[in-house]
Amino acid sequence: MPNRSQLVAPTLAEFERAHEIVAEVAHLTPVLHSNFLSQITGADVWLKAENLQRTGAYKVRGAYHRMSKLTPAERKRGVVAASAGNHAQGVALAAKKLGIKATIFMPVGASLPKFQATQNYGATVVLEGSVFAETLKAAQEYAAKKGAVFIPPFDHMDVVLGQGTVGLEVLDQLDGVDSILVAIGGGGLAAGVAVAAKLKAAVAGRKIKVIGVQAANAASYVPSMKSGEPTTIQTKPTIADGIAVARPGAIPFSLINKYIDKVVTVTDDDVAKAIVALLERSKMVVEPAGAVGVAALMTGAFKPKGKTVVVLSGGNIDPLLMQKVIGHGLVASDRYVTISVMLPDRPGQLVKTAEAIARAHGNVVEVMHTRHGNDFDISEVELRMSIETTGAEHSQRVLKELKAAGLNARVATNR
Repeated sequence: MPNRSQLVAPTLAEFERAHEIVAEVAHLTPVLHSNFLSQITGADVWLKAENLQRTGAYKVRGAYHRMSKLTPAERKRGVVAASAGNHAQGVALAAKKLGIKATIFMPVGASLPKFQATQNYGATVVLEGSVFAETLKAAQEYAAKKGAVFIPPFDHMDVVLGQGTVGLEVLDQLDGVDSILVAIGGGGLAAGVAVAAKLKAAVAGRKIKVIGVQAANAASYVPSMKSGEPTTIQTKPTIADGIAVARPGAIPFSLINKYIDKVVTVTDDDVAKAIVALLERSKMVVEPAGAVGVAALMTGAFKPKGKTVVVLSGGNIDPLLMQKVIGHGLVASDRYVTISVMLPDRPGQLVKTAEAIARAHGNVVEVMHTRHGNDFDISEVELRMSIETTGAEHSQRVLKELKAAGLNARVATNR
């Protein structure tokens, strides 16, 4: 791979040609105004809804553009990719549109909806490896053995050009954009958007900021940009698995290091809150990796000025994960509170407790009643309740009402 001094950045004309090609398969996704994000940030915030893209994510852009460049001989050999989700579906759809045989390696235990969607696009799916590194190795070995063309998820200039068409569309659809927030995993999307948007803005005599957002547990670009070269990190588990990449791609990094203005990070709690907010306020289903930009605005990790666009990069979230994330997001947002009340073991105490909660307009969703505990007096019991509230202030009002009723109440846990 070329180093930063050797790499020549793509031109605006190259991005525009890529957009003509990508338009053969990709939808022009909408840019929608967000009242709730505008209110909490004081800026004018818009959402580029790539979660509504074909295959549910932007990945089809880069995959299709890369594969459109293959020679007839290369197309005949077929393509192979390794992915746990979005890249798999993007390659599968692109291959179907171009009449190319695709083999996709996915980890054992991959999400069933993503597995089925990839198959439904006509690809052959091979489950291999308990961790993604093993899956990737198997795909590369297959490519070497069968002569299939390996389609990388981010570290190829054709992929970067394809993903960068998102940036062109943002500026075509909305005048006067001051900043764009975009997720960073390996860096293909962020590199493409940053270069394309800045080149297009420059033609109009304007400057634009592009902010990259990473999951705190997989933020490989933070040390990489400090050191000036791609750095491998030890990632930790994160719900934003779509951007959990331990080492930046060489090509994306060289562009991001020059064109991205800032990289910020958000926690899994931040992301869960953002997903819930997008569901409630914008009626948008967004996967964790696609919600990191919104999380950055909600936490103040980036404080926008003027007209700001957040790229919602994908919406492929497993329903079971969605269930967990919503619950976690509600807890993180203080929408659920767990309160422990120590009660005398005599009749009438449950009624007294319920009446106090009702006066505070709390909604009890789960109750555990036990007489067993090392620190319990022999004549007392614990009532542990999960209560639905409207937020932190309401939770405190419930607690205050319980104490006013003479009950020994405390917040037990927020997790």
